[in-house]
Amino acid sequence: MNRRSRARAGAALLLAGAALTMLTGCGSTPVATPPARIADTTAAPFQAADASRARPMARSVPVRVKVPSAGVDTGPLPRLGLNPDGTVEVPSVAQADRIGWYDKGVTPGETGPAILIGHFDTVEGPAVLRNVSRIRVGDRVTVTRADGSDAVFRVRELEQTDKKTFPTRKVYGDTRRPELRLITCGGELVDGHRPDNIVVYADLVDSTTA
Repeated sequence: MNRRSRARAGAALLLAGAALTMLTGCGSTPVATPPARIADTTAAPFQAADASRARPMARSVPVRVKVPSAGVDTGPLPRLGLNPDGTVEVPSVAQADRIGWYDKGVTPGETGPAILIGHFDTVEGPAVLRNVSRIRVGDRVTVTRADGSDAVFRVRELEQTDKKTFPTRKVYGDTRRPELRLITCGGELVDGHRPDNIVVYADLVDSTTA
């Protein structure tokens, strides 16, 4: 994907971002355990240095995601596009054990913010990112791609924010290096929905080939 294509994708994400924050809302029965509050954290200097040395990868769609600290190892990834009203799709309730990839943006490992979305819970109970509160700065996120390569990211920052004040540009804006955003829900249930979004920001620090 060239710079112009990335810019178009970034613009589309920014336009859809506000709606996305509303649609990533999870809902469950009252028996589900609410996610612990995520403390806003930032990376240590050595992590930024590692990220600056990582070279961007060629485009290849993601097929599997591993987040060991949250007990996540899931694939294949459903491809998420836009709904008829222009909002961004999220995985269906039937795909609650999957993490989806927004396919109008970059693939994980390319320059720019690759977007992955998963439920904390649904009306049927806990989902793939039910242990998001266990993720810490410095943890690894490994994305296996269709070409057999792995894009290895390190968590730089975690943020929990009210959906009404979602940091759209920070999350979806164009970047100069390969980055990853992992988005789910947070907060106590209010009328069957969770009012917050949890965003995990990660930087590419390594890559492997098949």
